[in-house]
Amino acid sequence: MIHSVHKAIDILQLFSPAEPRLSLADIAERLELPKSTAHNLLKTLAKRRFVEACGDGTYALGTEIIALTHAVRINVELRDLAAPLLRTLAEYAHESVYLAVLDGDYMLYIYAVESSDRLRARTAVGDRVLPHCTAVGKAVLSQLPREEVEALIDRTGLPRYTAATITDRARLHQVLAETAARGYALDYGEHEENYHCVAAPIFNRRGRAIAACSISGRNPEIIRSRLPDLSARVLYTAQEIARYLGYLPNRATVITDPIIQSDGDRG
Repeated sequence: MIHSVHKAIDILQLFSPAEPRLSLADIAERLELPKSTAHNLLKTLAKRRFVEACGDGTYALGTEIIALTHAVRINVELRDLAAPLLRTLAEYAHESVYLAVLDGDYMLYIYAVESSDRLRARTAVGDRVLPHCTAVGKAVLSQLPREEVEALIDRTGLPRYTAATITDRARLHQVLAETAARGYALDYGEHEENYHCVAAPIFNRRGRAIAACSISGRNPEIIRSRLPDLSARVLYTAQEIARYLGYLPNRATVITDPIIQSDGDRG
């Protein structure tokens, strides 16, 4: 545990609607800190715009807090819009279903319907993973400009998690081109051994891929015999979530509800 990080968070949590401004003396006294330590922490927080000096010797929360709360609100809205569709998908697939957003250089899992076969002590929600080794990540990367993907790789590298992880830059670009062409991404146990996944990108109203939804499980048939069916359902679910977000594709989509289609085929 990093003591200074704890103290910086403690400072942020002192502010409230009842006390939007606090002096250095107030902060140091309440947290039982030397004034010099409190001052150094406030200077660091102010440089990153998490707090701001008000000019009268007091401090208030800064604009970066607004940016963070805005990001949280967007993710919560996306989760709430997507949840009913993802539950329907999970009920059909009988596998785990996930929703993840691109958060900086990582994919952040914000919603999950975990299968009973998923042997985990906790849910995946809140986990961050690099995008090159997951279907949700590759689904999003496949829709980004090549220069953005290159810049991300420059920052993070392509670390190996399993024997199947893609660690070669050229190979990753080839896989992303194939993913973009077919519309969905696959994970052959690249982040966790013996887990297989199919995922589709979710676009915001500006047409940018910001998230992805997926079906994941231990059964390799997810990406074999069941792939035509499950990929169609993942694509439809992603399309419907994007539609709720206000996304209108440039051309009419040919993806229709596979559940209705299959019911119709039965007469």
